Amino acid sequence: MTGGRRVAIVGVGYSDAGRRTGLSERHHAAQAARAALADAGLESADIDGLTTWGGNPIDFAHMLGFSPLRWHLDVGISPAFISPAIHAVHAVASGQADTVVAMRVIRQQPSQANLWAGGTGMAFDAQFQHPFGDLMPAQWAGLLTNRYLHESDATEEDFANFAVTQRGYAAKNPEALMWEPLRVEDYLAAPYISKPLRLLDCDYPCDSGAAVIFTTEQRARDLRRKPVFVEATALSATHDMTFELLPDMVRTSPVHCLRELWSNTDLTAADLDCAQLYDGFSVITLQWLEARGSASRGRRVRSSAAAAAASPARCPRTPTAVRATWAAGTARTSASKPPGNCAAASRASARSPTLRSRCGPTRSAPSAGRCCSPARKRQVRRPVLARRGR
Repeated sequence: MTGGRRVAIVGVGYSDAGRRTGLSERHHAAQAARAALADAGLESADIDGLTTWGGNPIDFAHMLGFSPLRWHLDVGISPAFISPAIHAVHAVASGQADTVVAMRVIRQQPSQANLWAGGTGMAFDAQFQHPFGDLMPAQWAGLLTNRYLHESDATEEDFANFAVTQRGYAAKNPEALMWEPLRVEDYLAAPYISKPLRLLDCDYPCDSGAAVIFTTEQRARDLRRKPVFVEATALSATHDMTFELLPDMVRTSPVHCLRELWSNTDLTAADLDCAQLYDGFSVITLQWLEARGSASRGRRVRSSAAAAAASPARCPRTPTAVRATWAAGTARTSASKPPGNCAAASRASARSPTLRSRCGPTRSAPSAGRCCSPARKRQVRRPVLARRGR
């Protein structure tokens, strides 16, 4: 990163993830933060900053004994975990805090049927959408997927191969929520949610919490784990959150976001060892691949299956499908995203064997076999990478 102090990732922790766990936001926050502290070899008194997407940072800090805080931030609606991660990085880099915990806490939301059974208002745009059945994120995702198929030579079989590959990554992770083998035939037999978007193109909602600890290079040298340094970050917004009215449904904010990211580092896409690409809906990952340059505009991305077989070290992977090594990606999640058709990214260059391989800070289930969250999703994009300590 240019300017300020060099920032390192030194610990990561997760809560008990699952479907309708019955745990509160505080439970997930406490479990994740304690695990991250233990991973880094730190105590509560060592933390002087906290930021979170989900829950209240001051409440969490008081509960965990992080006192006094020099810096705190509730990021609100943002690109999932990457936003608190980037804010934490800049808080440490600028000297506002020395050791910051960045958190993401998710609780599975009620189904659309349950929401409607309890009554729902139709203020603002909803009054023009709900009467016509436009109720959930999968519907705008269906529009994006349909447009992608129209403008490219991709087919539904390409999306099937992508889902199968993602499930294959999940099968290698003992903590994945869905790891049963998936076949192309299984994908094609799954029902449409919003044609051509199928069930297995969608998120798998769950309860989870994750915490990542950022600190200064000087302090990181004395901690338990070999530090992984943040190389560059980028946040991007190109439109408001009305996905149905995007001027270009195929090339969205990842294009601008990656342009900003590469401008902040001397590294290039050719230096990537592993790309952690958001996969809330299958089409989003394919958009990222085009933006990254892995596929030409309008040309078919035949999924990461062929790439994985040919070159496992450089195949595109997503946070929810495999627990990513922290050198390859500092943070990611799948839930609500920021206002403004936001995208987010950070960068790293080398893999560190000392930090354990885990899924991004929501510990979500793999992409190939999820259903749609009822909350209106914001578009989020975030490949996150870091340099190995040296």
